Amino acid sequence: RAAAGAQRTATPAQGPPPRPRPGPKGKDKEAVPEAPPEPRLPAVAGTTGSKMVCGGFACSKNCLCALNLLYTLVSLLLIGIAAWGIGFGLISSLRVVGVVIAVGIFLFLIALVGLIGAVKHHQVLLFFYMIILLLVFIVQFSVSCACLALNQGQQGQLLEVGWNNTASARNDIQRNLNCCGFRSFNPNDTCLASCVKSSHPCSPCAPIIGKYAGEVLRFVGGIGLFFSFTEILGVWLTYRYRNQKDPRANPSAFL
Repeated sequence: RAAAGAQRTATPAQGPPPRPRPGPKGKDKEAVPEAPPEPRLPAVAGTTGSKMVCGGFACSKNCLCALNLLYTLVSLLLIGIAAWGIGFGLISSLRVVGVVIAVGIFLFLIALVGLIGAVKHHQVLLFFYMIILLLVFIVQFSVSCACLALNQGQQGQLLEVGWNNTASARNDIQRNLNCCGFRSFNPNDTCLASCVKSSHPCSPCAPIIGKYAGEVLRFVGGIGLFFSFTEILGVWLTYRYRNQKDPRANPSAFL
């Protein structure tokens, strides 16, 4: 027993095993490989999520729809003015009324094609709409410039040609302006003006029409130039809108 006690005192007590020293940061554990990044779909030009960006798909679509709604209102206004002139007896010339109504219907059909093509992003309708609108722009721009460039002599010649070729319009002008004849009045001609029944001689219609002809031509030319610039804007918007992809559709599909 004495020998065992001496052996216990000679042997030091063993404590818990020492902990291993930690190595450099990140070296104590095995490196875990990072997952590869998820592939992202190609972004549509001009779109950020559901927000509308100027020049993007939604912006081009809304601008094109608004432009065609404006053309629709103008076409209905032309048809309404022609019907109002007939209803109140201001215009009795069926040729003039027919031309105004035909222009209104043509503009309405163009606006309808453009509106349907813009809403559905229909490539064929947008293509024909762009071509027709470009042709209308060329014609309207040329006519507007001609109206603004006419001098008084050329205006008088055009008015005299129209006076001699439209009997119904001539009667309307004589009745509304209370004048007879273009440059001089022939008593043998038929005149519906009230001055015929009075003792005062009737004045010719050319000076009276000439006062308003310049203002009317400038007004028509200015309105035509304004709408011609909106038409070239519509051509540009249509070309841009056709080449954009719908963000709601499959981005890998070709249009």
